[in-house]
Amino acid sequence: MSAQSQRDALRIRRLIIQMLEKAGSGHAAGALGLADVFAVLYRDVLLHDPRNPTWNKRDRVLLSNGHVCPVWYASLALHGYFSEKLLSTLRVFGSPLQGHPHQEVALGIENTSGPLGQGISMAMGRALAAKFKQEKHHLYVVTSDGEHQEGQTWEAYLTGAKYDLQNLTVIIDRNFIQISGVTEQVMPLESLTQKVASFGWAVLEVDGHDHQAIQKTLLQARDDERPTAVMLYTQPGRGVDFMENKFSWHGSPPSPQEARMALQELNSLNGILGTEYD
Repeated sequence: MSAQSQRDALRIRRLIIQMLEKAGSGHAAGALGLADVFAVLYRDVLLHDPRNPTWNKRDRVLLSNGHVCPVWYASLALHGYFSEKLLSTLRVFGSPLQGHPHQEVALGIENTSGPLGQGISMAMGRALAAKFKQEKHHLYVVTSDGEHQEGQTWEAYLTGAKYDLQNLTVIIDRNFIQISGVTEQVMPLESLTQKVASFGWAVLEVDGHDHQAIQKTLLQARDDERPTAVMLYTQPGRGVDFMENKFSWHGSPPSPQEARMALQELNSLNGILGTEYD
């Protein structure tokens, strides 16, 4: 783990707030909660080259819960896949940075997503093709816990186990919320870890805000001899106290005043980065 990943996560959270406030729409809670794992992935785990985004040996990141794409866009910009100035075009007609990702490998965006529950199936196809072609890259697919309420997700797990897709890691954002409430009230998922394991997968659990533990777990998953799922326990809205653990922020952007408050709080967490809202 590098100290830089901590700084990256803070920068990513700031960019998320700025993007959503300017767009006037979007999903705040899940994006903020995933900032730490994206920071660690791109800084300390992935084999990738922003100067050569179509490099055949690169690891692939796919996003199933596409509504949290601001965290992905911010991470890609931070690593030089495109200018941070492009982030201000989030959800603007004609922009490559839409409210759900559209595949633009030249920008580091590896898949198109929309309806929930399809990302793991997409990743299975990519991982199976790579295995048949004896390609050595690894695939990571980020998913929500809520989409595990859908049947296609479980069919995909069966496929991964059948074909022993060791080149695939599923990262499950276990934040216990969805747009209409708490997952365990809307449609209970527990025990989600045991359920995934019963489908023939190795399952690792980790605090989704502990950078050292995230790095260790993702590298362990990469080396496992079975397809592996990482149960990533995150706090939705992480870093902004009035958003934390509130499902009402699942699909809501901050107002200009709320954005100022959020950025002031994020600035107070670490003095490394300057204030952009005075």
